[in-house]
Amino acid sequence: MLPQPTSTLYSPKSAPLQLEFQLDFRAPGAQPASWPKITLVTAVYNGEDYLEATIRSVLNQGYPNLEYIVIDDGSTDSTPEIIRGFAPFLAASFRQTNQGLFAALNTGFAHSTGEIMGWLNSSDLLQSNSLFTVGSIFGDLPNVEWITGRPTKINAAGMTIEVLPVPHWSRARFLAGANKYIQQESTFWRRSLWQRAGGRLSTEFRAEDDFELWVRFFRYAQLHSVEALIGGYRLHEGALSSSDMGRYDRNCDLIASREVAGMKGAGAAALRLFRRIDRLVKPIPKLRGLWHRLAIESLYRMPAGDWPPVVRYGPHGWEVRQ
Repeated sequence: MLPQPTSTLYSPKSAPLQLEFQLDFRAPGAQPASWPKITLVTAVYNGEDYLEATIRSVLNQGYPNLEYIVIDDGSTDSTPEIIRGFAPFLAASFRQTNQGLFAALNTGFAHSTGEIMGWLNSSDLLQSNSLFTVGSIFGDLPNVEWITGRPTKINAAGMTIEVLPVPHWSRARFLAGANKYIQQESTFWRRSLWQRAGGRLSTEFRAEDDFELWVRFFRYAQLHSVEALIGGYRLHEGALSSSDMGRYDRNCDLIASREVAGMKGAGAAALRLFRRIDRLVKPIPKLRGLWHRLAIESLYRMPAGDWPPVVRYGPHGWEVRQ
């Protein structure tokens, strides 16, 4: 069992009170051999404001078969000291010159061995016991290759402030431009899928390479939504993907268009036509609004056979249900 050091509970800089507590890594009733090994990577650059809370949201869960790797991408603030404080509880930590988020994540994943994989950005949080949720889903459902939980938003103080409905994910709709925002903090996958999809993240873009990874995953497996909370996206001024949503959307459209251009068959032709219409109407304000209501929103909400079933917890554990 890991030692139980006394640590200072993270609190915002403005909070005058510091609380003492014991890190507890025990999972009552759980044996390490019964849980799949989960690799989780956090890459950070100058993340002193939120990194400690992020790390605690992972370690304090007490998941018994966790490989947690933290990569410092050349920080110049107190980030290295924060990482050193948690070093006894990490599987590994690395420091490299500033190469960007996705290059840092690739470093972490290259040193990983877990059967289940995911990453958590340095300001975001895992929800309570969510690693047990992830581990038990993949243990119960061997045919499910990647999952994402209910999207949740967290404010700068760390409070969950919004829980969104369970989304439905279809490759065709995703590439058409709907259901675009898969919440990365809530998404985990099997190593076998990662390897089939190339075994690394692209480093072409500043913030959109998670979208590019999802495009590759969709070539090989359905994305199953889970009726559960897994991770939360923290809303704050320095958030990478939300710092320029116009650029993010344009680059995602570029990635999707490249994927569709290489597809074959009648479905691919329909996708190319849909994306061409979308590209033509976007510059025209009145048409853009009408197109969004009639086409894009329908793709988001209209049930059809291309929606995969949802993973829900039932009397006998996790089940895939329509």
